Amino acid sequence: MNAHYRSVFRPGLFAGQTVLVTGGGSGIGRCTAHELASLGAHVVLVGRNAQKLERTCAEIAEDGGQASHQVCDIRQEAAVQAMVAQVVQARGRIDGLVNNAGGQYITPLEKISAKGWQAVIDTNLTGGFLVARECHLQSMQAHGGSIVNIVADMWGSMPGMGHSGAARMGMVGLTETAALEWARCGVRVNAVAPGYIASSGMDHYPPEAGPMLREMRETVPAGRFGNEAETSAAIVFLLSPAASFISGSVLRVDGARPQVRMGWGQVAAPEDVQQRQAVRPFDGFHRYVVPKVFQ
Repeated sequence: MNAHYRSVFRPGLFAGQTVLVTGGGSGIGRCTAHELASLGAHVVLVGRNAQKLERTCAEIAEDGGQASHQVCDIRQEAAVQAMVAQVVQARGRIDGLVNNAGGQYITPLEKISAKGWQAVIDTNLTGGFLVARECHLQSMQAHGGSIVNIVADMWGSMPGMGHSGAARMGMVGLTETAALEWARCGVRVNAVAPGYIASSGMDHYPPEAGPMLREMRETVPAGRFGNEAETSAAIVFLLSPAASFISGSVLRVDGARPQVRMGWGQVAAPEDVQQRQAVRPFDGFHRYVVPKVFQ
């Protein structure tokens, strides 16, 4: 491809740094890996699907960046310990971590089994804790570093996905605790909370969810879905030196969605307003693909 990532950050910002991105094979993780690589980082993609990781690594190499990958189930403690050890051995240290791996499914509370509950908690909370802890113990404790945990728009809860809401709220608590406990080592820990983002993750929902997903933009004051590059920009900012005094914070990327209240009337900004300079979509990712549900 001739096109390159159109980042707002200066070239070479992360030159010489190693940043680990979990869930790096698709969606927000893939986009963030591309942006970090375009800014000079060596990105280590972590996930369960080797094929997805290899494909994203190949894309990054094609675009002139550096990436490698590690197949790992972050829910397995021993596997996480071994994976981080391999990265540290190969790269010397880990400067940044994007704790992005996660997933959920739509189910009311009364139909969530103990097994289903545990699976979502393990993926969205325990796995992120294990990766952060090992990056801290095996590298950041000695060198410092920056961690960004990806949560969700769980302000006011997540009806229909109570297991995910509980896990994401737990991750905010973990973020705040780690920010305090690890500050003495020069480690910053923050979170990014994406709202309705038109990412490949949307294609994992069942086809019958399609109409609901397409109508959701009407409930967003910005009048639209966000995109992967708008989320990645927030993550990259928190990893960057410009955020050196920011720790224990959650940066929302949601078009003011959680502020919506009954009785306000028309919520979504009209289409012509959506093109005004301050709010028009930031089209940074040159390899972005619109989710099938919106095509």
